[in-house]
Amino acid sequence: MTDLIKALSLPYPGRGIICGLTPDGKKAAAAYFIMGRSRNSRNRIFVENGNDVVIHPRDPALVEDPRLIIYSPVRVCGNTLIITNGDQTDTVFDGLVSGKTFEDALETRRFEPDAPNFTPRISALLSLKGPYSYKLSILKNTDGRGENCGRFTYRYEAERGVGHLIHTYQENGDPLPPFEGEPRTVKVPCGFDEWTDTIWNALNSDNRISLFTRFIDLETMAEESRIINKY
Repeated sequence: MTDLIKALSLPYPGRGIICGLTPDGKKAAAAYFIMGRSRNSRNRIFVENGNDVVIHPRDPALVEDPRLIIYSPVRVCGNTLIITNGDQTDTVFDGLVSGKTFEDALETRRFEPDAPNFTPRISALLSLKGPYSYKLSILKNTDGRGENCGRFTYRYEAERGVGHLIHTYQENGDPLPPFEGEPRTVKVPCGFDEWTDTIWNALNSDNRISLFTRFIDLETMAEESRIINKY
């Protein structure tokens, strides 16, 4: 198990999702962060919309291409929380409403069409009723040419003080190399402020853009959320 600070101390992990359980076993822990190198990517802020989160341009006049940067990364569907790095949030939401599974919904999607990076689509589904568990998915190009899509889903039974991190890029580069291997196992602190501050402070200060964090009481479903926007 890796310390959160160490796991996130990369120049450019891109976009990332963390799911887990607090050490006392009482609260689900979730986080989503975005980073950016270009002016278009950095022109973003997180905005709460009820229990959901949407991404807005900080300055609409500076938007160059909204297709892969403006979306709803967080949506609530019944007793589940959906977190993704793109508009597949809506794909999963609509799939669950129509009776599909998380995996079935994502079968209709592929990695992002942003050659030469072919950015992976990462997604999470937190099942909050009954025995708490969560799934993490990554859809990524496997041939470097943008033709073949590898589909990997990981299901975790919640463990006290343990979380799992997945992000889009393995490291900084041109093109950006995709995330490799299984989600990283990380420590989850008990305090919500520590959870939020640790993640934000661990991210590269030049490239971090926005962070969303949430704790959910698994008995009462009461939520504590926070958004940090750099700009």
